[in-house]
Amino acid sequence: MNAAANGSKFWVQLKEAAVIVNGGIILFGGINLYRGNEKFYEEIAMPLLRIFSPETAHNISLKLIKCKLVPKPQTPDPPSLKTQVWGRTFPSMIGLAAGYDKQGEAVDGLFKMGFGFVEVGSVTPEPQPGNPKPRVFRLTEDKAVINRYGFNSEGHDAVYNRLYARNVEQTPTGYPQTYLGEERNMLNIGFWTPVEDNSSKLLERQWIKVVKGNKHFKRKDNGVLGVNLGKNKQTENAVEDYVKGVKKFGPIADYLVINVSSPNTPGLRDMQRQEELSRLLEKVVEERNKLTFNPKPPLLIKIAPDLSEEEKKDIADVITRPKSHVDGLIVSNTTVARPDSLVSKNKEEVGGLSGAPLKDKSLETIRDMYRLTNGQVPIVGVGGISNGQDAYSKVKAGASLIQLYTALIYQGPPVISKIKRELDDLLRNDGYSHISEAVGADFKASLQTKNKQ
Repeated sequence: MNAAANGSKFWVQLKEAAVIVNGGIILFGGINLYRGNEKFYEEIAMPLLRIFSPETAHNISLKLIKCKLVPKPQTPDPPSLKTQVWGRTFPSMIGLAAGYDKQGEAVDGLFKMGFGFVEVGSVTPEPQPGNPKPRVFRLTEDKAVINRYGFNSEGHDAVYNRLYARNVEQTPTGYPQTYLGEERNMLNIGFWTPVEDNSSKLLERQWIKVVKGNKHFKRKDNGVLGVNLGKNKQTENAVEDYVKGVKKFGPIADYLVINVSSPNTPGLRDMQRQEELSRLLEKVVEERNKLTFNPKPPLLIKIAPDLSEEEKKDIADVITRPKSHVDGLIVSNTTVARPDSLVSKNKEEVGGLSGAPLKDKSLETIRDMYRLTNGQVPIVGVGGISNGQDAYSKVKAGASLIQLYTALIYQGPPVISKIKRELDDLLRNDGYSHISEAVGADFKASLQTKNKQ
């Protein structure tokens, strides 16, 4: 009887101990996840997420971010990384590249993670499923990814409505609509302020709360929002697809990107050729200039890293002409090249390669485009950035802004704060007080050397 009682007591104690241990593990994990512990994410959290297939893991992470179940940076952004480009203020010059949040589902969660700007898309006019699955592959040993998504998109209307809705606040039940003029609201505190102009597009550009039916529209200012535009695979008029995108998203985007460099849509990269690019950009610039509000969104073009010197010169020539002049370049998209250094079993998969193996190729293209445009066209540097030194190299090569993507897969959200911290340290070590001082430093130094010779 005593033995049975002792045995029963043993199992009860063992269960209690298991509960305590498991509870401690969960608490430990929760604290480290919340605080954004870099080592915990890189060595435990992200490897656990990689148990799932790449696309499933992507979707899980996106849902968590959509619900804002993400770590918030524990320290404020360094003032040295706050910058102005195209007349817009970027809280931080570190942003998220297109391709992660294709449908604009998790924008506010991504800003909470610490991105200074977020680019959604690519978005096509009509919904399309993209290429068959599996279509994304990890190259873990190479810290890289190959994808052949093929512009899977819910279409203009779905993404537009989602982005618009995040700026609209429903009037609470029983809350009287207030049409109170400025002469009676001297301090502009706690009231909804009407705007005289009735143009819906103009209303959409205001950075104050306005009455709009039974809703209040307020442009969120916690970060800069870009929309990356693509074309439908079966379209008969590719140029018109991009024109539609400019017209649709111009009122709600802080900048627009013309993506003609994805390797996963047949014939898309041909649009980087001089004649085709000139015709495309003339049309989208014309459409952007027709928008009836100010400031109008800057137009950027995203280019491939697999361009010849002649092709780079042609692009530089087109984008600096008056009729096809764009406001910025995103350098670069994924590469179709496969470096000899790749060791992963997935290295031969068809698609665009991103991550660490893209770093040097992207850097070279940034350096070339900065030189060919004489530093007159702001560049967003992307490709293989996983630490502050990677970002700093791209800044000195000519990038005014930086974007991440693949590094998130391997290091998780803490990589954002890590890059900011390391980049700020590198600036200070070189005697710079602000990021803008370092943009194109390598090119400027080479010019000084030539002038001395």
